[in-house]
Amino acid sequence: MKIAVAKYAVGNPADFEAFAARQRQILREACGAGVELAVLPEYLSLELASTFAPEISRDLNASLAALQTLQSEWLALYADLARELRMTIQAGTFLTRVGPDRYRNRAWWFAPDGTRDYQDKLQLTGFEKDTGVIEGGDELKVFDLNGVRAGIAVCYDSEFPLPVRAQREAGARLLLVPSCTDTRAGATRVRVGCMARALENRMFVAQAVTTGAADWSPALDTNTGEATIYAPMDRGFPEDGILATTCGTQTWAIGDLDVEALDRNQEQAQVAVDRDWDGQMLPALRKARHSGHQVA
Repeated sequence: MKIAVAKYAVGNPADFEAFAARQRQILREACGAGVELAVLPEYLSLELASTFAPEISRDLNASLAALQTLQSEWLALYADLARELRMTIQAGTFLTRVGPDRYRNRAWWFAPDGTRDYQDKLQLTGFEKDTGVIEGGDELKVFDLNGVRAGIAVCYDSEFPLPVRAQREAGARLLLVPSCTDTRAGATRVRVGCMARALENRMFVAQAVTTGAADWSPALDTNTGEATIYAPMDRGFPEDGILATTCGTQTWAIGDLDVEALDRNQEQAQVAVDRDWDGQMLPALRKARHSGHQVA
């Protein structure tokens, strides 16, 4: 299975059609490379806030409210592209109103047959908590993709092992991580989280990122990172765990995923964290006690 993850340079579209034209361009490029699944980054839809007056685009709460007027067009755009290109699209996230002044950071999944679904971000960053209007999700899902199951962990969620483990136990062999980080430290945290989830679950992890600057947006102001596809660091896979990654101005990192190789690897693995997972659940290991010994 060939997949692509985007390193998306945040722009400043004049209107929805300008935004849509760019989505069509980059996704057709991915399709032309034979990609079956394309992953776009977290918060990409906030680029549309630039289509509103500055007093709206520079105010996060005002921009979230205004963006709701474009949600139906946004959903239709990616649904149409998925059908046209016969490609599954994980379109990053759209902060969706779920109540008065309440939003969820929602990662949408668009299938070629026209169906769609979503995974809400579960854990909120300090920035999201401080907005006072974004709330975490309360449901965990997996999705079917050409005989392979996939889960979604939105950015910070990739740093939490147990929900991803639950997705793995529900059959996920691929984890999609739409992300948006504004510091090198943040980018490193998500990268390390992705690598850890690949290692402990014997799964592929596909991370998309935003890049560049958007001074007009309080959420997309600064962006950094490289889009990367990760694999377990074990026999049959790259020793550094990296199947593909972007460099410079490259938009897509594209990689071929051999899910059957994951199964073959399990039989000859150097380490088997996925098989040995339950060993850490022994009652004696739930709590640690102080040994009582002191170093003179």
